[in-house]
Amino acid sequence: MTTFTTRITAMYTLQQPDPNYVVNALWEVTGVDGTNTASIGGNTQFNSADQEGAIVPYASLTETIVIGWIPADAIASAQACVQGQIDSMITPPVSPENTALPWA
Repeated sequence: MTTFTTRITAMYTLQQPDPNYVVNALWEVTGVDGTNTASIGGNTQFNSADQEGAIVPYASLTETIVIGWIPADAIASAQACVQGQIDSMITPPVSPENTALPWA
């Protein structure tokens, strides 16, 4: 069973509509199955026109709050990609070989 973690790796801000208003978050999903580890990065942009509820001051933000802003389907898609990477580590894909012609 793969355990997934999501972490924020960087945030970009503008000074409006509030100081240090987050407009972009870079994040990474990592999966570990006990033996294999894989990860993939993502990035989510935010628009003040889509702001719901009160603006949380930058100094009060936590990683959990910012992760909560990332659409669940984006995280699920990243987890599926990471699982695919781990599956390929467990059972590497078979590649065709260039085999000499039998009549050569």
